[in-house]
Amino acid sequence: AVVSTQSGHYGRESKDEEAEGFTLKAGMKNTKVRGPPSANAFKERPAKPTSFRKFYERGDFPIQLEHDTKGNKIAWKVEIEKLDFHHYLPLFFDGLCEVTHPYEFFSRQGVHDMLEHGSHKVLPVIPQLIIPIKNALNTRKKSSVCTSLKILQHLVISANCIGEALVPYYRQILPILNIFKNKNINKGDGIDYSQQRRENVGDLIQETLEAFETHGGPDAFINIKYMVPTYESCVNN
Repeated sequence: AVVSTQSGHYGRESKDEEAEGFTLKAGMKNTKVRGPPSANAFKERPAKPTSFRKFYERGDFPIQLEHDTKGNKIAWKVEIEKLDFHHYLPLFFDGLCEVTHPYEFFSRQGVHDMLEHGSHKVLPVIPQLIIPIKNALNTRKKSSVCTSLKILQHLVISANCIGEALVPYYRQILPILNIFKNKNINKGDGIDYSQQRRENVGDLIQETLEAFETHGGPDAFINIKYMVPTYESCVNN
């Protein structure tokens, strides 16, 4: 492009050169500082092969698929209350990374069934569940994150003291929730069908944090606030 100078002379416009920030070149004339690279905070991460899939394909789980008028469900070959929760519950949680059928269905429904019937057997297994939960959240896949949040909400109410037992593990669980907390898609006047299906990540995170605070005892809020600074108490307010 041809530009006019104050003295009336015409000359060619000089093109700014790009340079990385915090370098000598960045301070030179006619230099444009290049912005930082994207952090890819929301980018999906590939999940590693799960132990759940290996055990399922070997036929090591006492389950089978059953169809009824309401759809698919798990038929357990033994009473859930008699299962070895230390062995099976972490394996089903491990499957929360799965996104393909039938692995995703069996792991998700298996966890819900075991939490429903586990009672006092769930609490001693909590330390073994943290890494599978963290792995599922860290995939950043919407389906896995939403499923994990619903599981966490079920987990804290499945038996007494579980909410308090989770407080020491907030450092592992909450970083991803902090990243996605405000990721609500605003559709204006349109209908957000994800809210109707309970698949809106931001809403599920808010519900999960409130469940953590409600059931986590006196130390829950301050520990949530430390990891998720924008969270406001649902109890004190």
